[in-house]
Amino acid sequence: MYSVILDEPELEFGGAARHIDPRFGITNYGPADLGAADAPRAIRVGLVGPADQLEGLRRWLERCREPIAAKDEQYPHLFPEFPGCDADRGLHTTLVFSDRNTRAISSRDLRAIETAGQPAALTRAVSIYAEEIKALADENRVDVLLVARPEQLLETTRRSPGRPDEAGASSQDASDAPPPGQFANFHDLLKARLLNLRQPIQIIRRSTWDEATRPPEGHSRQDEASRAWNLHVALYYKAGGVPWRLLRSPTDLTTCYVGIAFYRSDDGKALNTSVAQVFNERGDGVIVRGGPARISRTDRQPHLARADARALLLQALDAYRREHHTAPARIVLHKTSALTGEETGGFQDAADERFIDTLEMSWVTSSEGAATFRPGDAPPLRGTLAVLGERELALYVTGSIEFYRTYPGMYIPRPIGIRPTIAARDPRELAAEVLALTKMNWNQTRLDGRLPVTLRTANQVKSVLRFCPPDQAVATRYAHYM
Repeated sequence: MYSVILDEPELEFGGAARHIDPRFGITNYGPADLGAADAPRAIRVGLVGPADQLEGLRRWLERCREPIAAKDEQYPHLFPEFPGCDADRGLHTTLVFSDRNTRAISSRDLRAIETAGQPAALTRAVSIYAEEIKALADENRVDVLLVARPEQLLETTRRSPGRPDEAGASSQDASDAPPPGQFANFHDLLKARLLNLRQPIQIIRRSTWDEATRPPEGHSRQDEASRAWNLHVALYYKAGGVPWRLLRSPTDLTTCYVGIAFYRSDDGKALNTSVAQVFNERGDGVIVRGGPARISRTDRQPHLARADARALLLQALDAYRREHHTAPARIVLHKTSALTGEETGGFQDAADERFIDTLEMSWVTSSEGAATFRPGDAPPLRGTLAVLGERELALYVTGSIEFYRTYPGMYIPRPIGIRPTIAARDPRELAAEVLALTKMNWNQTRLDGRLPVTLRTANQVKSVLRFCPPDQAVATRYAHYM
């Protein structure tokens, strides 16, 4: 057993420039696809929501064309200013609005949401919004739809007794197979209803842009510059842009990253069905919905039969080829539950069938029982790696950050666990890649991602797909789920 501290991984931005922090990289160098022919130089934004929100939201977005001051001077790297979003700064794009591309939810419909009992209010809100969003999307004049959430709708509608809500649930391991009747929310249900649209949607709360509105109970509010950063990066990605990339050496093998999680359908009838999230070095995601899974009597975790594991990875590789017109030289597979012999064999069968020599498989846990300590009161540094055994690693993906000169979290950080099926690589190399993958998150621009993008996105995808019937056609691009 030993421990080391890994360097903070660098990311690639415009002009192949590098930086460890997404916000400073974009401010100094622009997005990774700056100058590319397909980079979104103007993003046509459709607005849908209550009339009393749309005007204020639009004014705030107009304000974000100019710089927004940093929160304070004590931690300038943790709370930098937002440089503004325009053609000559920041993401080097402009948000374009028009009255024609705005749809207001009527006061009558809002009253219907407010007076309906739960869970009817949620169902009614989703139906009302979906109708307006589809009408605007069908006109095909926008790239992204920005949806102002109705204030009349309560935060939650249904939840299994004793289960935490989404903000506190680990969504890992055995909890990947929740019982029917679990937590449901406006975000997941609306996205499930609209997965057939060409345009992604971005849902926003009034408290994001309106300082006079308090965030919902249990939610905190970031400083204004941070909120502007997170929203604009998400819109840029959803419009087809590449805010940043993983840093790759010319000698590195072309890699396909696959995350596998499990979910139960909302009615509880479908046994855990697997979902894979496929990523390459750019961060492009392709959704693959797999076949049935089962709960093991041995460890009470969801697992795949050998044939289903093979079929799932073959689907993922087919999707990768359709997207990138080539096969990867290497596959890195992360799973939210322990890998069984059948699963390992099935995944290897698929790799062998497609003549892929390098297949790395790991069970990545949401938390790890081991802990490390530093002298004094400061939490361990992000990037602290404890090698507990040949196939047992504990990695701090949250913790104190030297670049920020502080710990940005609110709670005591805990490491995640990495359990490779075989010790094919040096533990430091394996953990450094997982650490880099925590930074490929278009919903968060700060260095405090809890999971690698492979599993974070697979978990987000399953939260939406559990409301989709098996025969429903679903979007294959990750931007529709985030």
